[in-house]
Amino acid sequence: MRPGGKTPEAGPQLTLAERDRRYAGLRALMETQGFDAIVVGSFQGRERLESYLIDDFLDSVVVLPRTSDPVLLAFGGSRISRIFESQRRGHDVWVPDVRMSAGGAKVAEVLKERGLARGRIGLVGFGPTAPGEAEGLLPLGFHTNFVKALPDATIGDFTLAFTDFMLVKSAQEIALLRFAAKVSEEACKVMMEVSRPGVSEASVYADTVREIHRWGCDLRYPFFSLQSGKDNIGWGVPRWSLRAEPPRILEAGDLVQAEIHTIYGGVEGQVNMSVCLDPADDVVHRLEAVARQSYEAGLAALKPGVTFASVVHAMEKPLAEAGCWSKTPLLHTLTFGSTGFTPVNREQLKGTRDEAVEGDAKPGIRRGDLVLKEGMSLELEPNACLGMVRVNIGAGVLVTSRGAEELNSLATRVQHVR
Repeated sequence: MRPGGKTPEAGPQLTLAERDRRYAGLRALMETQGFDAIVVGSFQGRERLESYLIDDFLDSVVVLPRTSDPVLLAFGGSRISRIFESQRRGHDVWVPDVRMSAGGAKVAEVLKERGLARGRIGLVGFGPTAPGEAEGLLPLGFHTNFVKALPDATIGDFTLAFTDFMLVKSAQEIALLRFAAKVSEEACKVMMEVSRPGVSEASVYADTVREIHRWGCDLRYPFFSLQSGKDNIGWGVPRWSLRAEPPRILEAGDLVQAEIHTIYGGVEGQVNMSVCLDPADDVVHRLEAVARQSYEAGLAALKPGVTFASVVHAMEKPLAEAGCWSKTPLLHTLTFGSTGFTPVNREQLKGTRDEAVEGDAKPGIRRGDLVLKEGMSLELEPNACLGMVRVNIGAGVLVTSRGAEELNSLATRVQHVR
């Protein structure tokens, strides 16, 4: 443990009552929309949608009938053995009916077994399902074999109903969210401590991720975006993690910026952390002030009953007035639902190295009409850019009856170190 570091504590757990709440809510939606069963798999997607039904991740497919017990189909015995190990340790298993089987035809066999060969079946996984999954995540082979094996069934799309149901969190899920956010805060402390001139990006990455794992949490794709430099407009995981390129060595005047996707029990406590290795120039000071104004505008606008778009517009106003543009979203839901970009002030990209990338882009708001409800969680992540210099801050918030509850502190401002 690093000097001054906290001793990790165990996080909260989900109970069978939470499982039953989820199943009852989804079955009520199935009843309303006329579905007899739904089929949910992760298919290597970002949100690992099967996890919502099993409190686990097994690369499996789950069949949830409206009026009978669910079935879990996993392709490998090693994955099923993991379930039994948790059970031996005294933890509840959410789906007792586990079968070593895989593929669309095998899933269809389960539905026939339940008398649903002529039923109306909802598939979860049509797009968009997450960033980078605009056309969904259902494999062609799975879909083809599933439909072929059920010629008399009616196959429909249950994706939006499923993911929207996930957006409003229960008390138990909120406890997981707060724990994930707490671990993100500890990770931000480590990132601040490690980020210094002469230190490798790889050291910042390794020490920060170690802190997350030390608390018994993990990272959800894209895991840990980390970029550094005085005018690095790029975003995403470090270049050296993707190609044969040495890790960059930090220098005085750098901005070291990260998007940390801490996850615990399937619930994400995301932060956008920015560390400035002083001295900072006037442009950085200007951008951090604008980004903070945008964050505060989002906090003030966020409450039950308002639309997602109204919060995005409140956040973009300080950027528009300051002459800044924005590379990445200002706001998005946790989990996937709505995402808010802004197109303001992009004319300044003319003649820059990013003109070819962003010059013709027309970023906007996805599902701006989503009405915010108590229990939803969102990520306020304002980023202010002038030319190729970018400052990105932000953290998760919870929609409460009183407005926005902040879940983090350090990542909501640029942190200055020497």
